[in-house]
Amino acid sequence: MTFDLPRRFDESRDFLPVRFAVLTVSDTRAEADDRSGDTLVERITGAGHLLAARALVRDERDAIAAQLRAWIGDPGIDAVLSTGGTGLTGRDVTVEAHRDVYEKEIDAFAVLFTLVSAAKIGTSAIQSRACAGVAGGTYLFALPGSPGACRDAWDEILAPQFDYRHRPCNFVEIMPRLDEHMRRK
Repeated sequence: MTFDLPRRFDESRDFLPVRFAVLTVSDTRAEADDRSGDTLVERITGAGHLLAARALVRDERDAIAAQLRAWIGDPGIDAVLSTGGTGLTGRDVTVEAHRDVYEKEIDAFAVLFTLVSAAKIGTSAIQSRACAGVAGGTYLFALPGSPGACRDAWDEILAPQFDYRHRPCNFVEIMPRLDEHMRRK
C-alpha cells in the first residue's frame, strides 16, 4: 500500500516561520537520549521554523496538561508537538492530557496520520492514538514516541500544513483567527 499526498505550493507567497515547542513524554528517556524529540527539532529548524521551547515530562496526565497549558499561555509559542505516551498501555496518558486542554479537536489529523502510518507499518498503525487540537490560539499535536512516527507526521502532514505557501489552505494562514472567539464581545 502506498499513500501519496498531493503538494501544491504558491511560490509567490513568502515563507512565514512558526514558533514551535517540543514536549517529550516518557518515564524512561532523558534529554540525552530523546531521539524522537531530536527528530522533531531537526525537522522544525531544518524547515526554517523556530524552536521556542523544549521539555521532557513523565507519563503523568496532570504534568503533561500543565506543560501544555503553560505553552498555550505563552504568546511566543504558536504550536506544540508532543511525542510519546499515545499508545495503549496503562501509562500512556498523553492523549487524555491533550484532550483535557483542547478547545477544538482536529479530528482529521488522526485519520490522516493513520493513513500515512498504515502505508509504512501496515496494520500496526491501529495501535496509535495520535491526535491534535487547538486551545488558546495554539495548535497541539500528540505524536507517537518513535523517531519514524515523528518523521512521518512531520514530513507527510505537518511540514506542508505549517508552510504558508501550501495551497489550497494551510494552518499558518488561519493562525490569526484561532482565538477570535476570545475577542468577541
